[in-house]
Amino acid sequence: MSYDGHPDDQSIPPTSCSHGHPSSLCLHTQEGGIICLLCFSNLISDPLSSTVHVSYALSQFSQALSQPAVLRTFLTFHSHFIVAPFVAALCSFDDHSIARQLTDLVRHLCDVTEVDGHGSLCDDFIARFSDRLSSGSLAWSRRQVYLLHCYGMLLNYRTKNFHGKIKNNNDIVSNLVAGLELPSEEIRGEILFVLYKLSVIEYASNHSTETDVLSAFCPKLLYLSLEALMKTQNDDVRLNCVALLTVLVQRGLLGSEPEYYSKFNEKEPDELPLNILFADAIKGPLLSSDIELQLSTLELIIRYLSSEGTSITPIQLLVEENIVDYIFEILRFSEGKDPLARACLQALDLLSKAELPFNQRLAVGFATLIPVLRHVAEVPFHPVHSQTLGLILKCISQCPGVVAASHIEELVLTLTRMLRQNVTGKMGIHPDTFATTCGILVTIMKSPSHRVPHLATSIQEVLEHVVLFCLRTLETQPSQLLHSLYLLKEFYAYSQVITVVDDSVTKDMKICVLDVCTTHLLPWLLATISTVEEELVMGVLETFNSILLEDPDIRTIDFAKTLLSSCWFSFSFKCLGSFPSEKMKWRVYLMLSSLVDVIFGNDSGQCIREAVSFLPSDPVDLLFLLGQKSFNDLELSSCHSVVLLLLHASSLHDDRLADEKMVLASLEQYILVSKSGLLCGNHDPFTITQLVNIYGFCRSVADASCHTSYSSEVESILFQLVTESEWDMHSSRIHRSTLLWLFKQEKMRNPLSYQVLKICQILDPNWASTTTVHNQFIGAQEIAELIAEGENYAATILIFLLEQLVEEGVEHHIILVVNFVSNIVNMFPSCADQLHVHGIGNAIKLIFYNTKNLYSKQTFKAVLLLVFSVLKSGHSGMLSNDEAWLAVTVKLLDWIFPTEVTDRWTPESLLVVAILSLILHLSTDGRLIEASKSVLFHTPMASATKSILHEACSKGPALIDEHEGTNMGKTIILVLFLVYFSMRSLQAVLPGAVDWQNNLGQSNGTRLSFICISCHDLCRLLHFGSTSIKLMASYCLFELFTQLSDQRTSKQEELKCNTNYLRSVITTLEGLVVYGNQRVATNCSLCLSMVLGWKEMEMLEARVTVKNKWCRFIVEELVASISRPCLVSNTFTEERPSIYVAVALLKLQKDFGWMRSIFHEACISRIIENVTISNLSPELVTLFRELLNSEFMLADHISNLNLALQTCRKHIYYEKDEDTQTEREIGNVFANVDDDLGEVCEYLNHLIQSYSQKNKRLLKEIEMFFTALAEKETS
Repeated sequence: MSYDGHPDDQSIPPTSCSHGHPSSLCLHTQEGGIICLLCFSNLISDPLSSTVHVSYALSQFSQALSQPAVLRTFLTFHSHFIVAPFVAALCSFDDHSIARQLTDLVRHLCDVTEVDGHGSLCDDFIARFSDRLSSGSLAWSRRQVYLLHCYGMLLNYRTKNFHGKIKNNNDIVSNLVAGLELPSEEIRGEILFVLYKLSVIEYASNHSTETDVLSAFCPKLLYLSLEALMKTQNDDVRLNCVALLTVLVQRGLLGSEPEYYSKFNEKEPDELPLNILFADAIKGPLLSSDIELQLSTLELIIRYLSSEGTSITPIQLLVEENIVDYIFEILRFSEGKDPLARACLQALDLLSKAELPFNQRLAVGFATLIPVLRHVAEVPFHPVHSQTLGLILKCISQCPGVVAASHIEELVLTLTRMLRQNVTGKMGIHPDTFATTCGILVTIMKSPSHRVPHLATSIQEVLEHVVLFCLRTLETQPSQLLHSLYLLKEFYAYSQVITVVDDSVTKDMKICVLDVCTTHLLPWLLATISTVEEELVMGVLETFNSILLEDPDIRTIDFAKTLLSSCWFSFSFKCLGSFPSEKMKWRVYLMLSSLVDVIFGNDSGQCIREAVSFLPSDPVDLLFLLGQKSFNDLELSSCHSVVLLLLHASSLHDDRLADEKMVLASLEQYILVSKSGLLCGNHDPFTITQLVNIYGFCRSVADASCHTSYSSEVESILFQLVTESEWDMHSSRIHRSTLLWLFKQEKMRNPLSYQVLKICQILDPNWASTTTVHNQFIGAQEIAELIAEGENYAATILIFLLEQLVEEGVEHHIILVVNFVSNIVNMFPSCADQLHVHGIGNAIKLIFYNTKNLYSKQTFKAVLLLVFSVLKSGHSGMLSNDEAWLAVTVKLLDWIFPTEVTDRWTPESLLVVAILSLILHLSTDGRLIEASKSVLFHTPMASATKSILHEACSKGPALIDEHEGTNMGKTIILVLFLVYFSMRSLQAVLPGAVDWQNNLGQSNGTRLSFICISCHDLCRLLHFGSTSIKLMASYCLFELFTQLSDQRTSKQEELKCNTNYLRSVITTLEGLVVYGNQRVATNCSLCLSMVLGWKEMEMLEARVTVKNKWCRFIVEELVASISRPCLVSNTFTEERPSIYVAVALLKLQKDFGWMRSIFHEACISRIIENVTISNLSPELVTLFRELLNSEFMLADHISNLNLALQTCRKHIYYEKDEDTQTEREIGNVFANVDDDLGEVCEYLNHLIQSYSQKNKRLLKEIEMFFTALAEKETS
């Protein structure tokens, strides 16, 4: 007999069992044995069968099925025969090993039939098990646990839809629910699993189109399931129960708790409500050590709280039952790792809806969130980013002071790192996460209890990058910009709060915020106003407004100025045109009110805030309102105030709200209709300021465009208001064009002179305006600019005021105006020219020759300072030889009454000497010639000068104690200044009239007719005097020798002194060549070089001088210094005095052995190598020229030096002369000329040094070198 056509199978003879059962029911094994399936079925189905026999039979059957031939035969002919016996066996024996054998066989047979395609036995087994479980005669016992386990295994095993194989679902579920009441945990666990799988299979088969079979048993099923979950200690049972409850929650059968649920179980009226039972039941699984069970329980909680219709009551109940504490404990042990941490955070996020009870527990568990956040923050787009940060935000906002400072500090570092990584692209975060992150940082800054170190620094490091990132990603995530603006705004507010803690940090914070606003936000807003959404524009405006609302300081003022420089007023109305909503109108006008508050102070923008609801959005409509008569209409009157304020503020910053013609017409209409109220005094000074500024600005624009149409009546009304009201120009903010227009109106000369006098009275002793952060007052600088500009009446008004005060004899006012004029001249030296043109000399003359009043020393000193300031600031040609200055000079000479006692000269007398020196200096340029002559040939002054200098020389070594700090020292220095400028003036005014050789030798007792000094006295002053006296004496001696040399050259004269006298002069000068003061040493070196170059020196004396060891030492030290490698850049400058001596010695003779031995070939090469653009000086080029003329330089030297000099000359042509100062700069350097004569001396010293400029002399010396080189090459 063959089962499948194989020849081997035909050799097996058909044999029946011992009971005579048909052979077709027998299985033949390879060992020759026979298994009768009928006998096998009877054995395992009989409850009375021995368990040993049953177990052995199952073992033999399983072994036989392991043989392919037997298995093939069984599957082909007998597979379904064995189903019923197996089911009966599972229900008949209470034996664990037999149940396990049966279950393994069932699983094996289902696996094989599923793979081989012989018809799956799984469906038959399920059908049999379902019939057994749905039977009304089912009696629950321990033996049923094996049936349930195998049934659950089959349900879990089956993947295809077999819902049709199960009949009587309701009976099955009914029996299973009844089984849940059994005390056996094993049976409960298996029943719960079977119910779970049945529900899942049914839901998958009908796709939610039919009624869930469990819903009919749900009240009882829910209570029994929860009770089982609460009582069991078995994690497997718990897991099955949680799975079933999760399915019930998904079906909506747990969570909403319908009314009829509470009526269940009438026999036990004290049964707990479902929500309480649920809360108690899930505690055990949450405390389990099984991570899978904990995760399933958390998923159950999440689905329970997320189900539709769930009210706040069950959430609050779970919180009150301490479920939050359980979840925090799980979260703590999870160490922030997924998926457990993710489920915990999702559950906590849902429980947070309980608010107050949850917050109390959140504060306790907050420390657990920090390490979790640390882990979550490292994962891009982590699914619980938002929930984690939301819980943190809730805690720090609802429970301030509870969170430890260390946690806050770590939190700030983590959040800023998240923002930084998001900006740089290293880690992305969701927009909601970004918003929550910003919210947390803001909450920390706003809470006083959350102040931690480095908070400001950490946020500041990322703030600018965050804003820039939001601007770049605006198209995809526009909401992020609003959150970054919120963070920016609160960061600035935080900087105001911590000012008292650390001012330096506060300053950096403000600078950061303002830099972001001015550098990024403002340009972006101005460029995108026509394309960006209204909400974003309002966000930026709110941020700007919050900055302006803070207490104003210099940085806030700068920010306001930046806005104003961007034409913010016109931009604001552009916003209103683009977004004509009421919300935008309020935001724009409130922003303008804050800006006005910063500009003017004193709550100036209040009128805008009060009238916002009445104001139109179009500036043309505003002008229309301005021209309407208000009568008693308070609303219109408020609008008038706003319009005037806006026009006034915008015109101050050249911001045009409308065409100036329209503005002027509306303003004229306003003034005409308000004439009676204005002229009767019904106004305030600020209103007058607004009218004057707006009207003057519009008139100045009209005048510039040759548009002269205006109302003369309005102009008269305005001038009358300025004249008769208490208007104060000094404290008024008006545009410079308005100020200039006012000073061009001849009708306003008298009122403006009164205003200038008020300015003089208001200015403090330092002549600085008493400005505040809100105001920019009109003071000395503004008047000075008007005078310097010319083409207005400013200079005329000032001089007229001074003359008028002199006539009136009000000494105090005279002092104020004189000091004011001195101040503006020092600020703007060019003002002196305009004052000269308009007769400042006559005004000063009027003061000096006024016999009606005797002025005090203070007044006289103020006038002297004015004279000095005016004379030192005027340009060449403006100071003519008019009689006014000659009269002033004569009066000064008459007043000084020179005394021959040095220490009796008062500061005023010395100031007069300084003025006389300045007059002499001006004469060298052809100015004040007659005044200079009156000084030069003033005999009393010449005699006093001689006496003072003779007294100084007679002090000998004690003269070292007389310096610029002593009265005698000041007198000697000022007199030497007078002598110096006298020598220069004599040569300029009366060239050739003085024989300079008379100054050689000692001074005699002859009364001098002009101011001069002898060479002998100068040498004594050089030898014994202090540094300042030495300096002035060296200047005088150098000037004397220069004039003497020029005279001898022009007249071919011989010296009228012997060589011994010159030798004493040389000895004095040699000792000062190395003096500490470089200017003294340089002057003495120049004098020494001139003396050595005089031809009258006999050759023998010259050789003695050349062989002098001191001169050789000077030259050797010079060469060693300037040829040293790695030369310091200023070495050539420091050695300048010695260079003059070396040049003079080179000129004496062509061939001296020691000179050539010093300037040898290698030495000259090193000197040339050290030459750079920065250290090359005219003196060094002169030295090179003399070395060239003395034939000390070789061809290589000449080539290298030629290249260096050409490079230097090219550089000078492209660079400004470093020694050149503009007149404005000189005026600023010496602006504070007052009672301190030291500064007067400094200025006079500057005049002496300014006669020669380094770059000009350097270019001249370079040209002379090239000329000498060319002559040498052609010769």
